[in-house]
Amino acid sequence: MAVENVSAIFKMYCLTVMTMVAATYTVALRYTRTISTGDMYYATTAVCLAEVIKLVMSLGMLTKETGSFPRLKSALMEHVFCSPKELLKLSVPSVVYAIQNNMAFLALSNLDAAVYQVTYQLKIPCTALCMVLMLNRSLNRLQWFSVFMLCGGVSLVQWKPGEATKVQVEQNPFVGFVAIAIAVLCSGFAGVYFEKVLKSSDTSLWVRNIQMYLSGIVITLIGVFLNDGNKVLENGFFFGYTHWVYFVVLLASVGGLYTSVVVKYTDNIMKGFSAAAAIVLSTVASVLLFGLHITIPFATGALLVCVSIYLYGLPKSETMKRSRQDSDSESKQKLINV
Repeated sequence: MAVENVSAIFKMYCLTVMTMVAATYTVALRYTRTISTGDMYYATTAVCLAEVIKLVMSLGMLTKETGSFPRLKSALMEHVFCSPKELLKLSVPSVVYAIQNNMAFLALSNLDAAVYQVTYQLKIPCTALCMVLMLNRSLNRLQWFSVFMLCGGVSLVQWKPGEATKVQVEQNPFVGFVAIAIAVLCSGFAGVYFEKVLKSSDTSLWVRNIQMYLSGIVITLIGVFLNDGNKVLENGFFFGYTHWVYFVVLLASVGGLYTSVVVKYTDNIMKGFSAAAAIVLSTVASVLLFGLHITIPFATGALLVCVSIYLYGLPKSETMKRSRQDSDSESKQKLINV
């Protein structure tokens, strides 16, 4: 896919917003789970609320795309209300994403934001492996090298991650790491599965999002009932919510949209810089807000991860780039590749 011809200022705007959203979401979520005073909110309700907001945003984008209410109604009737098989197909990534989002809350309840941000980049090799197995894609030598470098960097970070002195709750780093591992696996599989669904037809990206978020709302509501049903019935769905919690939910909802904008109007190298910059910002915020003590293994590992992200995003050979440019379906995939 050729990068669309837009101004350098707009590219920098997209990159800046994406970086700030990614870093702020991680730090704000960590804050609400460890530092914020008052009653603790239920993570399952936050995940469910984020799905509702995503659905509303997708409906708005589809309205803009169709251009009129009658066309919007027709699209919804054809692809949503009269397509139970498609809804069932999209329920698969809905389940996986619901697990991933809940694991993010569990991980950030037990790991510092900077450690989480670095370790979560394991989604890159996981996604690469899923692409090879499910889509018959291939990686060049530099990308495989960057994958192993990234794994080595994460190992260093986990070896001696440092201690956050201002955290007010008891933490279990092992539980946090297991939660990240599950989230990484979910991210890789769900992203590639969704890409495969998109490439199988010419259905609008926003229609597919609506199908997925409808399933997601049902699935996350089931999660609320199974995990916190009695508590929610007793205390209410929005128990423990503060303005910071609503802020986290909003960031979770809009993050994917800005990721799509970055990939559509820039390129993989700039996306890699965005991820690396988010790691740096999260680390600085963790030092200031949570009293994180940076260790030499952590700093070395974080640097390796940043370099590997950059190397992975470097363009392949001209032949492979031309083959990507010829595929309109590839363009749709890149819009949702987080």
